[in-house]
Amino acid sequence: MPISNGEKGPRARSITCREHSFAVHLDDGRILMVPWDWFPRLLHGTSKERKNVEFLEDGTYLHWPDLDEDLTMVGILDGKRSQESAISIRKWLANRKLRGSGSDSRVKKRVRRAS
Repeated sequence: MPISNGEKGPRARSITCREHSFAVHLDDGRILMVPWDWFPRLLHGTSKERKNVEFLEDGTYLHWPDLDEDLTMVGILDGKRSQESAISIRKWLANRKLRGSGSDSRVKKRVRRAS
């Protein structure tokens, strides 16, 4: 979905977590179903971690602080899955066990700097 003239496109207003997917409720009334297994970090998260989502830039970005996962609405609308490698996921899982979660993502840091 091309976006031009400074428009940010549809924005997320809420999500609903289900067993195998999550529903993104958009400000234009649409509901998008997204499988957890498209995003390994979300797939490996607990129910509590999955429900802890932040809406950044007025719903343009979704951020899961406990899982250090960031998604864009443009990416979700385009059907883009995670491109993270299996090696990276294994490292993330190992580090997660050692130190817990809660690190700030690159997107969240960039948004905070821009504010």
